[in-house]
Amino acid sequence: MAANKFRMALRRLRAVATKEVRQLSRDRVTFGMIVGVPLMQIILFGYAINYDVRNLATVVQDDANSSMSREFVAQLKATQVVHVRYTTNSSDELAKLMREGRASMAVVIPKDFERRLQADTRPVVQILVDGSQPQLAVVAAGIAAMPQLTRHGEGPYSGGKRMAPRRIEIRTLYNPEKRTAVQIVPALIGVILTMTMVLFTSGAIVRERERGNLELLIATPLSSLELMVGKLLPYVAIGLIQTTIILIVGAWLFSVPIVGRLVDLYAAALVFIAATLGLGLFVSTLAQTQFQAFQLAFLTLLPSILLSGFMFPFEGMPEAAQWIAQLLPLTHFNVIIRGIMLRGADLPEAWLQLLKLAAFLTFMMLVAVARFKKRLD
Repeated sequence: MAANKFRMALRRLRAVATKEVRQLSRDRVTFGMIVGVPLMQIILFGYAINYDVRNLATVVQDDANSSMSREFVAQLKATQVVHVRYTTNSSDELAKLMREGRASMAVVIPKDFERRLQADTRPVVQILVDGSQPQLAVVAAGIAAMPQLTRHGEGPYSGGKRMAPRRIEIRTLYNPEKRTAVQIVPALIGVILTMTMVLFTSGAIVRERERGNLELLIATPLSSLELMVGKLLPYVAIGLIQTTIILIVGAWLFSVPIVGRLVDLYAAALVFIAATLGLGLFVSTLAQTQFQAFQLAFLTLLPSILLSGFMFPFEGMPEAAQWIAQLLPLTHFNVIIRGIMLRGADLPEAWLQLLKLAAFLTFMMLVAVARFKKRLD
């Protein structure tokens, strides 16, 4: 008797399990995430989390312009940590490149480079680091400690004598206290807005369908574009409110400065919020249920956080990861918000990032409008 009950229970369990498998196989979004999520995570974590930073955009100001200074720059390049993209003889141009975020690191070689090498009294080279980005100060310290940059050596100006060890001074710009909160809080604005805006709007169209309101919308003279834009507007205001909250809390609790102009900051946030909402609307046109919409929304968060430069230096990622990151709004917003808040950059200096955000918004809206059909499926 007990054996029969056990067999019947097994049959019922098998029937329920079979039913669940069939439902999963019909739910393409969930079924795809079963395979897609672990694959995406292992690839992203494997490539994006890279503590061995390479190819940092660097500007060199070689005031000595001698054979020894050129040899030093060659040895610096040989470390493969820096990528010398710019050379200049002007301190103002160097500061401009750093402020605009086009260079993450600067190397300044003084005119009396050879004399400093032999005198052993003053630093022979100065490395300037963009303190608004994570881990760059640690990377610069690692560069200064590399054997090929610190060893003794003989040179044409040493008189055949062994020269003193090279001393490299490291100066952190925009965050001299090297506080993590100063680096993280500005980028957190973009992360939080990405999380909330995509989640809010990803279920927008699906929610109308599930509540039966789509029939009412079909009966109105609204065009698809008017419906999409109308759904975006309230969330734009919500995004600006969230931005204000983060700025106030960041300044109050963590003493995060706002060096640039607030009007530039809010203008950049407005463009980013619109671009992120466009992504959320596109997700909402793909999903059939709100649960699917939330699944797809979360699927966009992990690449944004890992590949945008929020946690790791952008230049340190592999080139393929950088190409993928260029498709994410958060990548460009991080450059803009850190530039305005910490480096005092003006909004026109970030015109390229703004153009990319505008292009992303336009593309997402066109695709979302094309996919949305103002009728019941």
